[in-house]
Amino acid sequence: MGTAALLGSLPGLGRAAEGLEKPRLTIAVGGKGLFYYLPLTIAERLGYFKEEGLAVEIVDFPGGAKALQALMGGSADLVSGSFEHTIGLQAKGQSIKAVALEGRMAGIVLAMRKDKAATFKSPKDLKGMKIGVTAPGSSTNMFVNTLLAKDGLKPDAVSIIGVGAGAGAVAAIKRGDIDAVANLDPVISILEVGGDAQPVVDTRTEAGMQYVYGGAYAAGCIYGTHEFIGHNPRTTQAVVNAMVRAVRWLQKATPEQVVATVPPEFYGNDRGLYKVSLMKNTAAFSPDGAISAEAVQNVYKVLRSFDPTVAGAKIDLSKTYDNSFVLQALKKYK
Repeated sequence: MGTAALLGSLPGLGRAAEGLEKPRLTIAVGGKGLFYYLPLTIAERLGYFKEEGLAVEIVDFPGGAKALQALMGGSADLVSGSFEHTIGLQAKGQSIKAVALEGRMAGIVLAMRKDKAATFKSPKDLKGMKIGVTAPGSSTNMFVNTLLAKDGLKPDAVSIIGVGAGAGAVAAIKRGDIDAVANLDPVISILEVGGDAQPVVDTRTEAGMQYVYGGAYAAGCIYGTHEFIGHNPRTTQAVVNAMVRAVRWLQKATPEQVVATVPPEFYGNDRGLYKVSLMKNTAAFSPDGAISAEAVQNVYKVLRSFDPTVAGAKIDLSKTYDNSFVLQALKKYK
C-alpha cells in the first residue's frame, strides 16, 4: 500500500497528512482547562490539527513540570507549557525550544485566604506560609520564587505544595490546607467569586506583569526537543499552523463563541463565571504566535533572580525559541 493510501485509510487522517513525518503525535499539557493553554484547546476543538493532517492526542497532567517530564521521558512529542522550562533545562545541559507562543502575559495570580490577605504588604510577608502551586517546579512555583526574590528571600522561605490546576486547588484553600495559592483562571475566579481567597498579586493585568516580570514576557508556548523538531520539520510546521490559527481566532472571538467552543467540563454549571473569568484574560493571548527577543530576555532575567543553576550557567537564548515556523504559518494564515 502506498503512503497516500495508507494515510487515507487511517481514521481522522486524509490527504493533508501526506508528507508529514509523524501525522500521529502526543502533546502533553499541565492543566488543559486553564486559560493559559486555551489556544491548544481551540486548535483541537475547531479541527485545526485535523485540517493540517494531524491526529493529536492531548495528555493532561497536574502541572507543567509533569508535562515536561513526559517529553523528556519520551511519552510526549511536544508540550504545551511554560517558556521558562526552555531556559531552565538548558542550564541543566539539555535543550528544548519553543516554536509558537500561546500567551504574552503569565496570567498567574497569588491569592490568599480571606483571613490572611490583609496581612500581605509585600513578598516578605509570605515567609513561613504554605503556598499551593499547580505542581512543584512548574511556572506557578517559579512565580512564587520570583516574588520571594524581590524581597531577598530564597525559595525555601515558604512551603510549596502541589495542588493541581482544578478542583484540587480550590479544595485546598477551602479546607485551609494552604495559606495561599499561585494559580490561574478559572481556578482564581472560582475562589474570588466564592469568597474563599483574595488576589494580592495579579499578572492578568499589565500592572501586575510589570511588577513581577518587568514587562514583555513569554508565557505559555508549544515546545519540544531540538531532536524532534529537527527530524520532523513538516509535522512541527503543521502543529504551529494550527496554533497560529487558534491565537488568531481568539483575537476576534466573542466570549460567547469561546464558551460554545470549549468542552462543557471547562465551565461546569456556571457558563457566566467562565465568561467573566475569560474576559479577565483576553489580553494575555498572543496575537500571532511569535516570540519577541525582549520577552525572552525578561524570562531569563527573572529566572536568574532566584535560580542559581540558571545564574551560573552560560545560556544561549537563541536556542530556546525558533520563530521560523510561525513566520511560515503567518504567510498562510494572515
